[in-house]
Amino acid sequence: MNRVDPPWAWMTLPPAHLAPFAGEWRGKTLADLAHEKADADPGFIALIDEKRSLTRREWLNDAQALANALYARGLRQGDTIAFQTPNWHEAGILNLACAILGLVVNPIVPIYRDAEVEMMLRDCRARAIFTCTEFRRFDFAAMAERLAPGLEHLDHVFTVRGTGRDDLAAMVAEGRDLPSPDVPVDAGSVKMVLFTSGTTGRPKGVLHSHDTLENIVRKSYAHWRIGDGETLLMPSPVTHVSGYANGLETPFIVGTRVVLMESWNAAEAVRLIEEHDVVGTVAATPFLVELADTAREAGTRLPTMRMFACGGAAVPPELIPAANAAFENMRAFRVFGASEVPLVSFGWPDNEHLAATTDGEVVDYEVKLVDDEGLPVAAGQEGEILARGPSMMLGYADEAQSAAAFDDEGYFKTGDLGVLSPEGAITITGRKKDLIIRGGENISAVEIEDVLRTHPLVKDASVVAMPHERLGEGVCAYVIAAGETPEIEVLCAHVAASGLAKQKTPERFIFVDDYPRTASGKIRKDQLRADVKARIEEERAEARA
Repeated sequence: MNRVDPPWAWMTLPPAHLAPFAGEWRGKTLADLAHEKADADPGFIALIDEKRSLTRREWLNDAQALANALYARGLRQGDTIAFQTPNWHEAGILNLACAILGLVVNPIVPIYRDAEVEMMLRDCRARAIFTCTEFRRFDFAAMAERLAPGLEHLDHVFTVRGTGRDDLAAMVAEGRDLPSPDVPVDAGSVKMVLFTSGTTGRPKGVLHSHDTLENIVRKSYAHWRIGDGETLLMPSPVTHVSGYANGLETPFIVGTRVVLMESWNAAEAVRLIEEHDVVGTVAATPFLVELADTAREAGTRLPTMRMFACGGAAVPPELIPAANAAFENMRAFRVFGASEVPLVSFGWPDNEHLAATTDGEVVDYEVKLVDDEGLPVAAGQEGEILARGPSMMLGYADEAQSAAAFDDEGYFKTGDLGVLSPEGAITITGRKKDLIIRGGENISAVEIEDVLRTHPLVKDASVVAMPHERLGEGVCAYVIAAGETPEIEVLCAHVAASGLAKQKTPERFIFVDDYPRTASGKIRKDQLRADVKARIEEERAEARA
């Protein structure tokens, strides 16, 4: 067995930037809360997917059985367990089993392939991974087996909805006959390591505790007035911080029922909302547009729906009232946050104007806006958003990355630009970080550029976000050719062959002789973004003519 210290062993808990907020935590793990909810109402159906409905007691019993089996295989408190699955109920069982044993979960989005998955498993020193077998014509289990020999810390490849002794269902059955270990777990300990795209091209491991995640879930749903016994729909991936917290954690933190969607389909969402009396969801902006359009077409106003918190893509001000008009009681609103600082703003469910024109009300965080020198900007002026509060991350797994992420007062540097109104409304105006947000998925431009530059016909590449009608932003590559201009198909195949997720393959290539630059030679990506935006607007105007 490869028992090793995690890469974050250097960290003191709670870290200095979180210590002032410790009094706001309840000090309960997800396992503690699961026992409380199961004892209070064991028969309440808490989790639903297309395969199974789980009561609170069934969920807890299956998780305990899986925990027993994992313990019998040598997994111990502090070990990291990765999982790469769609929105399946098994992810909920695994997540709770890890909480019972004090294991650290590493959710990996299913769009990722060999290059990203290997890096994440190596960086967090995962000792095991649970992976779906074949999903959307890709064999995830085969990928994990392919990577395992090169990962010295990875002892186990487990499957979900597969076969054999090392499949999750078989392990649950096995664990029912095994003793349950008594493992005291500190709610302040590391619970999750989630990799998020950074400006350097290498994703960073965001660390959260039971306390930090429980705090934001509990307070946001209190703000939205959704509580015990009500039903949520979760189409966002449970391997994202939003889908994870709202899909796998709310049933025991808030007491809700969650209906998981394996993949987004607006017509199916309408059916599920009506069948299960769904009251709300947290999802990407394109889902809101499509849900409203589909509800109109179906002739339903979905009266049970009360809230839709959206973010992850630009939200035009007219979108919110237009969407609200499609529903009888629902109020949509914008929210702002990141994996490092989940939900800096909770939204304005009772103020349609502010819900449409701002990115939400700052509730549980302290926020300040600063200029490029780190100095506060004047009221109403644009600045980089810095935030601190009881739900921010413990830090990054890498000590140097973590130290650089906070200022001297313990504020996290979001890299987003915005303005703050006197009533506490935050409005995002731009981004300092070199990220592309495609349908809520953060994509690093740098890692795509690095791959493109390895092609012999590419002298240089600069990747930027471009407008996308459905997903908010798409991927555009400005390329300087090394001699003859390469075929676009050739460059697409080159990116695909690198092992990056297919969503990172540029959707548009623009070949140029040079880039606009600053006096010091830095590429003016703001001008590249403006250029591709103008090109797309011109094409759309010509198409309408």
